[in-house]
Amino acid sequence: MTDIISAIKALDANAQVVVNGEPSNQAEYEANVKYISGADANGSAIYKDTQDFTWSQVSAKKAELQTDYDNKQYQRDRASEYPSIADQLDDIYHNGVDGWKATIKSTKDKYPKS
Repeated sequence: MTDIISAIKALDANAQVVVNGEPSNQAEYEANVKYISGADANGSAIYKDTQDFTWSQVSAKKAELQTDYDNKQYQRDRASEYPSIADQLDDIYHNGVDGWKATIKSTKDKYPKS
């Protein structure tokens, strides 16, 4: 699942931002996302008067990241089913690389790339 902060950080990895909740429209974004310009003498955040990115930019990036995440579901499914590295090495030792490939192929076939 992708969130607003991930989208903002994808647009600018150095962005300093505070987000309250998970905005789902422009009004919520403008009310609940505050970009930080620095700190005062007490170390408290100084917030910018404007947004670094528009809602359109952030929501488009969020959708792009979500699509990428969704398209890689097969990787997460495979990872949970692959044998541990220790078991894979044991498989190679006892059954050779071809035996290991057969073990791994069954998981790859079960969860093909999209």
